[in-house]
Amino acid sequence: MRSHLLNDTTAEHYRRSVTEGVERVAAKLAATDRPFTGVTADDLAPRIDAIDLDRPLRDTTAALDELEDVYLRDAVYFHHPRYLAHLNCPVVIPAVLGEAVLSAVNSSLDTWDQSAGGTLIERKLIDWTAARIGLGPAADGVFTSGGTQSNLQALLLAREETKTEELTKLRVFASEVSHFSVQKSAKLLGLGQDAVVVVPVDHDKRMQTVALAHELERCAEAGLIPMAVVATAGTTDFGSIDPLPEIAGLCEQYGAWMHVDAAYGCGLLASRKYRHRIDGIERADSVTVDYHKSFFQPVSSSAVLVRDAATLRHATYHAEYLNPRRMVTERIPNQVDKSLQTTRRFDALKLWMTLRVMGADGIGALFDEVCDLAAEGWKLLAADPRFDVVVEPSLSTLVFRYIPAAVTDPAEIDRANLYARKALFASGDAVVAGTKVSGRHYLKFTLLNPETTTADITAVLDLIAGHAEQYLGESLDRAC
Repeated sequence: MRSHLLNDTTAEHYRRSVTEGVERVAAKLAATDRPFTGVTADDLAPRIDAIDLDRPLRDTTAALDELEDVYLRDAVYFHHPRYLAHLNCPVVIPAVLGEAVLSAVNSSLDTWDQSAGGTLIERKLIDWTAARIGLGPAADGVFTSGGTQSNLQALLLAREETKTEELTKLRVFASEVSHFSVQKSAKLLGLGQDAVVVVPVDHDKRMQTVALAHELERCAEAGLIPMAVVATAGTTDFGSIDPLPEIAGLCEQYGAWMHVDAAYGCGLLASRKYRHRIDGIERADSVTVDYHKSFFQPVSSSAVLVRDAATLRHATYHAEYLNPRRMVTERIPNQVDKSLQTTRRFDALKLWMTLRVMGADGIGALFDEVCDLAAEGWKLLAADPRFDVVVEPSLSTLVFRYIPAAVTDPAEIDRANLYARKALFASGDAVVAGTKVSGRHYLKFTLLNPETTTADITAVLDLIAGHAEQYLGESLDRAC
């Protein structure tokens, strides 16, 4: 079995095996004519359950043949222009190359003696991102597994910066459409059930600063501590961007940590066209960015950035076998000193390769394309009497629902939209997401593929309407 270990004696085996795998994936990508096959869990589970993992195939080609049957054939392909569902982007080739390199070398970014240049590359990318945000010369940060972890670490730092042990007095303010990880983080950090104060949003799904000011004042009058305000630059459902400058002013007034969850909207950091939409982000104490959402990177690739590097000390623990305190005075750069994780992949290499091949302007131009596409999609929806569209997009998300001319019962309209989404997914012709707005079921396009066109949007809208009309017709038949 030593023949399968990657080393100097197996380099040719490695080359052949990886090449065969890459060729399989390339062929699949080239032949994929829809984002999904429509396979169900009931169809697929027996094929996987039948595999005896204690009886290896002992052949790479045979294993790839089997993988074709249980995974590649029925995978959901985000690169297809009619995948319009969640915050999953198609990935750029330089990043995939970086993924191949980092997986093979297998550096761990916790300590210098496991990574060497990898540590410095990650630090360089953190400095580059912090400069793009405008956090100032004392900024720092670290790569994470994703936005949820980044938000958790940011709120951990905010909690510690309050310098209080009375956790039940701490309050976190976030809009009603902020990411669920805010509530999850509060729970993990040991705050009370009432710790997260939900702030209402306006018609454009942006946090109402008047309401935020009112809640902050109520907090102060009650003798509570405003631990943090979480502003969102790109909400998951609507792509809405909270009024960052006004929120920053209120945070300064009430002494609250300002965290900006820019997991989605961070693509604007590379935009030459729409960067102004996140003006005010430079006043944050911490920022979450997800390169794997709007920088076209493979999962995972995220980071948390802070204005003051000293605040990262709240995540620091020293172990003699890993990062003893003496290494600090010896100026040995150990990223574990900043991270909630210990063993950690060299995910930064993917972004590094992307910037070195495409440049920031190349990334920004791709993100600008999907923002422009969303603006065109909004015009199509606003002009189509079959649909109700919620808000004009700030990024690349459209939330809408089919409204039949002859049906007025909101519950029946809900069921028609749910049916249309499920039927569309089962057909494999397109994949769209869903959410609720004011208790009613809506559909969602998350446009992150520059290859998607207005013709694709029009075609998918027609498919949705057709499925909804089919459901309503069958429902009418049953009622008769």
